[in-house]
Amino acid sequence: MTVDGLLIAFSFWLAFALRLSELNPPQFLGNFWLLSWSVGLGLAVLVLSGWYRSLTRFSGSHSLYGLLPRSGLAVLLLLLVCTLTGPGEPPPRSFWLLFWLLLSASLIASRIVMRDLLRLSLAGRSSATLLEQGLGRNQQLPTLVYGAGQAAAQLLADLRYLSRYKLVGVLDDDPALWGRCLEGLTIHSPDQLSQLIERHGIQQVLLAIPSAPRGRRRELVDQCTAFGLSVLSIPSLARIAAGEEVVTDLRPVAIEDLLGRETCKPDPSLLRAAVAGKVVLVTGAGGSIGSELCRQIHRQQPRRLVLLERSELALYELEQELSSLRQPLRHPLPGLVPVLGDVGDRRRLAKLCHDHGVQVLFHAAAYKHVPLVEANPCAGVANNVHGTRAALEVAFSCGLERFVLISTDKAVRPTNVMGASKRVCELLVQAAAARTAAAGNGPICSMVRFGNVLGSSGSVVPHFRREIAAGGPLTVTHPQITRYFMTIPEAVELLLQSSGMARGGEVFVLDMGEPVRILDLARQMIRLSGFTIRDEAHPDGEIAIAFTGLRPGEKLYEELLIQDSDQPTDHPLIRKANEEFLAPEQLEPLVEELQHVLEEWDDQRLIPALRALVRDYQPTSP
Repeated sequence: MTVDGLLIAFSFWLAFALRLSELNPPQFLGNFWLLSWSVGLGLAVLVLSGWYRSLTRFSGSHSLYGLLPRSGLAVLLLLLVCTLTGPGEPPPRSFWLLFWLLLSASLIASRIVMRDLLRLSLAGRSSATLLEQGLGRNQQLPTLVYGAGQAAAQLLADLRYLSRYKLVGVLDDDPALWGRCLEGLTIHSPDQLSQLIERHGIQQVLLAIPSAPRGRRRELVDQCTAFGLSVLSIPSLARIAAGEEVVTDLRPVAIEDLLGRETCKPDPSLLRAAVAGKVVLVTGAGGSIGSELCRQIHRQQPRRLVLLERSELALYELEQELSSLRQPLRHPLPGLVPVLGDVGDRRRLAKLCHDHGVQVLFHAAAYKHVPLVEANPCAGVANNVHGTRAALEVAFSCGLERFVLISTDKAVRPTNVMGASKRVCELLVQAAAARTAAAGNGPICSMVRFGNVLGSSGSVVPHFRREIAAGGPLTVTHPQITRYFMTIPEAVELLLQSSGMARGGEVFVLDMGEPVRILDLARQMIRLSGFTIRDEAHPDGEIAIAFTGLRPGEKLYEELLIQDSDQPTDHPLIRKANEEFLAPEQLEPLVEELQHVLEEWDDQRLIPALRALVRDYQPTSP
């Protein structure tokens, strides 16, 4: 405040001096009483407007511009005092404009100087800490920033005073910006990356392009990791805008950021259509898909959410997580009902639906690991088929409104027991939908089919991460094997929207983008982890890739459609498949025969029983 008082007094004198072209103008002495008023009113305006509550070290353009109306108000109040009470000759009219301009400029300039001095002081302490840790200035990582937009400008302004970064330059795709400067750093073409590495010894690149398409980010990361550079990224714009992270919360680029295709903004009405205000039951609630499904349903304000899960630990963790969430105050919290149980227990499931008035059932419970189900075929088929059959029967007997099956791309022309069992589940749902259509009442039955989701239990990405942490090698079954990938939240988001569009019998297929070669995925994950690949061309590399051969029942590639006759829907990333199915009177005897085989636990008869139901099932296991 003392500094501000001196600046107000100085601006008052300088306005007179400039207006009258004298260092000691007579009118200044004649209005000396007004000087005291100017200091008092100026400080009062700053205090009462809350200016001194702001943190100088984080002052940006928006807060500094706030000094303009504050100084203007102080000058107007001073003019009012002068007009009403002032003795003698008042200052010239142009004096007031000069005083406002000088006062604003001096206050803003003082804040900029103090802000930068504070940041330099912080940088000095950071340097001292680095020296104590044995990291001198010569050991700072020479760093480039990729992107020259607003996010990059904010990042550079904040990182300028953090001594762990030796900022060398900026890269950007826009030729109009090449050669210009951003925060004192020259903007270069990406084609100059190799020259900058050679000249400055660049070791790290910070991606400051949060709105860049996923494909472009993938290209940039490939370009940087090809030179052995580590790559960090700022958070997404959505997380920054929500206040969950700040622009300097840099983190290594995760493979999930690069895989899959471009996302699409969800339709809120479709997200809510099937679940808002309803009593919803999710089977397999503790699994990868089931737990995310519960999280997203919880956000859509169902009346009650029933969590059915047979793993005690998974159910406990999910119930604790959902209980800790807080909806906006205008919406009531949905009731949570955690239930330990098995979807195959038909009587228990019926009682559960009856007691809680369940209206919508999402069936996510299933055995999904191909090698395990291949080794335990009767157990896998019994769980998947019997569980779906029980859930459908309860959906009809308890008068549910909707039934949604979560299926898999492995159900399309299956080569393994797990895929064949899921195809039987699809046939059961299609027959149930035909039953509803014939009777004119019953639950709306539909299914959603999609490929691999990133980060689910047993998926390849966490498996590769464990192998990298152990020093390798990364095990890939075949050089040409490919898979579709999608993040779990995005898959569930599309699943919810498709359930809102269902009218009965639909097989919804999610647009998974382009398939990814697993060998390319392994190579990219090694580079993203900061390691080099060891192969015949690079025998000194750090982590090798080993080929183990296809596992029993494993396919080289996956498909999403049985017949190429899909149709668009109201959502650009959701298609509707037109597929043949067995009528209920054809399906029921075959399912009963399968049930007899399962009761006898006869692995030898199981495959023929499955092939009778799924005619395009071609088992590869001996």
